[in-house]
Amino acid sequence: MACFVRRVGAAVSVTGSAAPAIDEMQARQPCRVPPTGKLMRQESELVLSLRRSKSRAGRRCPALALALVLVLVLPFSGAALARPAIVELYTSEGCSSCPPAEQLIEKLSTRADVLPLAFHVDYWDGLGWRDRFSMQEATQRQQQFAHHLQLSTVGTPQFIVEGRAAVWGANPRELAKALEKPRSDVPVLVERQRSFIVVHSPAQAITAPYEVYVIGYLPKAVTAIGRGENAGHTLTEVNVVRYAHRIGLSGGSSQSWSVPLNALPRDATRLIVLLQAQSDGAILGASEIEELDRS
Repeated sequence: MACFVRRVGAAVSVTGSAAPAIDEMQARQPCRVPPTGKLMRQESELVLSLRRSKSRAGRRCPALALALVLVLVLPFSGAALARPAIVELYTSEGCSSCPPAEQLIEKLSTRADVLPLAFHVDYWDGLGWRDRFSMQEATQRQQQFAHHLQLSTVGTPQFIVEGRAAVWGANPRELAKALEKPRSDVPVLVERQRSFIVVHSPAQAITAPYEVYVIGYLPKAVTAIGRGENAGHTLTEVNVVRYAHRIGLSGGSSQSWSVPLNALPRDATRLIVLLQAQSDGAILGASEIEELDRS
């Protein structure tokens, strides 16, 4: 199975014979275990068992496959929080290993206690298909997490859970484990006031600085792929990020910010505000507007 990798801050080394040309921006190599110990762009046995009824996982242990589906679909039974867990998928329409990961976030999107967001990176746009949802901001955000989590590579598909854990490939077991970890819930308020989105961070007990991000997203899209690795396939994509910007830096004092509604693309009909620790990128708090009335 082919694998896409981007080395953070350096060119990627390729092992094996007949290696393709490499530059610092793009590299293609066989799947292998990177220094972080995670397989890049692996396809999960669960997804394959759901897609192919004759897979070994389905034949050997259908109950296990069902159990993994239920772990992802059913909410975590721990202490209730006012905000959902944030799961970010870094993906591309030009990546043949990404559709199984997209299917996982589609399942996660049915849970009230999880908000999955699909960030479409732009570094595979030159490989035969330009992703219509790709954004430079998505690539930059993934690179920031690589720095915070001390990852030597980035690639697709990659999940970032709560800004604290990286999961490579469509791996429901690792996602479930990451979602079980405790999370914080620093208050933040967001509302629409006429033609503006207004964000308010009340006075907090914490004094360490945190960044405030506004994320606008499209709940669902269907894309027919004409070229590239997914040529001939029609992809169903959920919670596609269309706008991602840092609007401020806060600490313990009360602060407010406003964003013009027309700064967001019209197809970004939902919005979430994220508070992230400046020191390590961890998600500290979140608040949603479930439907932006653009009339």
